[in-house]
Amino acid sequence: MRRIRVAVIDDSAIVRQVVSELISHAADMEIACTAADPLFALPKMSDAWPDVIVLDIEMPRMDGITFLRKIMAERPTPVVICSSHTERGAQVTMQAMAAGAISIITKPRLGVRQFLHDVTSDLLAAIRTAAHANLRGLQAASGASSALPEARSAEPVVARAPRAGARMVAIGTSTGGTVALENVLRQMPADCPPLVIVQHMPEKFTAAFAERLDSFCIPEIREAQDGDRVLPGRALIAPGGSHMQLVRVASGWAVEVADGPLVNRHKPSVDVLFRSVAKLAGSSALGVIMTGMGDDGARGLKEMHDAGALTLGQDEASCVVYGMPKEAMRLGGVQEQLALPDIARRILELA
Repeated sequence: MRRIRVAVIDDSAIVRQVVSELISHAADMEIACTAADPLFALPKMSDAWPDVIVLDIEMPRMDGITFLRKIMAERPTPVVICSSHTERGAQVTMQAMAAGAISIITKPRLGVRQFLHDVTSDLLAAIRTAAHANLRGLQAASGASSALPEARSAEPVVARAPRAGARMVAIGTSTGGTVALENVLRQMPADCPPLVIVQHMPEKFTAAFAERLDSFCIPEIREAQDGDRVLPGRALIAPGGSHMQLVRVASGWAVEVADGPLVNRHKPSVDVLFRSVAKLAGSSALGVIMTGMGDDGARGLKEMHDAGALTLGQDEASCVVYGMPKEAMRLGGVQEQLALPDIARRILELA
């Protein structure tokens, strides 16, 4: 079996050294090249183009986002962002995800060597996922999103249909989900149904993600806080590092945001959200599972389905990674499977 060829581009010699060592010990990977910045990397990559690029953001001469956009325009290649775990790093990384990066590995300012050893399994899993990602689905989603209205005052492209049942919508997604969610949320009108969302993402990054979406989407989009009301025209995104559940309050629903153990290796977990929605909202809910690696959310969506909820899944062709929706389909939890461009319209028809 041919090994995954990986290019590591980072201005930190320690990062290049440690990541190269970790990759060299993986039986299915090898280092294609390393470089301190993109201008050093390009001549090396042109000799033997890598399957995956592990890319820093802040580098001399050419920053990672500029390089990422260049690569995606000229020779699309899966990219794993290795970014600093800071507020500034989160904001910039969101731009990288919008430009086509597959996933994020965070790194601290200090203790980088030990940190990279601690997250070896996550790093290697991200590289493997990127190597098998559907870049055509990512590019199609990005292209469709860029064609949608930018301004808050713009009319959504989806027309409202008569209400058919569901009074709230729960969405779960992971790898490739930042672009997929942008595609869906850009099409939501001001009076869209209440939306509760889990996107697998580290701490601080969900706040930057929600802030970015809120800047150009019509509904209110925010990182959820404990006790936030679930209301029409509002999308609540579970914060990285915490689980989010639906809870009843006197006048309807709210969310509970709390710490807890990892579920399916994730916090927040889609299953945690979906199971709470199944229990409390039942047939009043609509569940949507979209692109992502693994099976988080598949069992929870089946529980929603069994509780009478309507359920949708993203199809394989439009997924960056057809993992979570595939498992949900296998379990019988998906009533309808749709291409990404059709999901927002169907949500509004059903809710």
